[in-house]
Amino acid sequence: MDISGNTIFIPGATSGIGLALAQQLAARGNTVIVGGRREEILQRIASENPEITAVRIDTTDAESIRTAAAEVIAEHPDLNVVITMAGIMRVEDWTHPDGFLATAEDTVTTNLLGPIRLIAAFIEHLRTRAAATIMTVSSGLAFAPLRATPTYHATKAAIHMLSESLRLQLAGTGVKVLELEPPAVRTALMPGQETSDFAMPLDEFIDEVIGLIESQPEATEIQVENVKFLRYGEARGDYAEVVSTLNRLDPHGR
Repeated sequence: MDISGNTIFIPGATSGIGLALAQQLAARGNTVIVGGRREEILQRIASENPEITAVRIDTTDAESIRTAAAEVIAEHPDLNVVITMAGIMRVEDWTHPDGFLATAEDTVTTNLLGPIRLIAAFIEHLRTRAAATIMTVSSGLAFAPLRATPTYHATKAAIHMLSESLRLQLAGTGVKVLELEPPAVRTALMPGQETSDFAMPLDEFIDEVIGLIESQPEATEIQVENVKFLRYGEARGDYAEVVSTLNRLDPHGR
């Protein structure tokens, strides 16, 4: 993926990693459209960032995705990058159904069905572009689990393998698949994460991501240094130590 000259849609980008990435990509000469559910937040983002356009989308709602996709494509026919940013992370207790079932279903809908539906809504358009990118967002926690958040890990591991398979299907087309794998970053994804010493400062994470996209335009995975401890535990042969360390240092996902 080139660092500039793109038209990029980032649903789920009204805060945290998504918004910070949108701002940095806009500053690099890209046309950026962010999506979210709450009109007042979208209006504030557009007001504070005149270089960014905002579109209402609920990535848990299939019809909302179809409607937003049609709007974005109609208003931005040069669209060539979609970043499936929206995601949630919730603590679950799998010892009884009331402790996890509703949360697990919501997590699957947001973290897995959402990206699948987004890709379905945009794939035909992206295939008309000479050079296009689908950026999926998994996690370092796709490769090593916290005990407190089972469904989050399951969905992010699924996104990783979805990305791998989709890349094979789209080989030979103009559409590339790029997987972003964040470590813990100081955002509001989980209570306390914004101030956690365990999590990477947001600005440092975004700066490193932008640098990697710029220096590695042919990359298939974007991995900052902080995520490699999680990403390569099995390959190094210290997976059990990674899991133990992760759950000892950060038992609630912060």
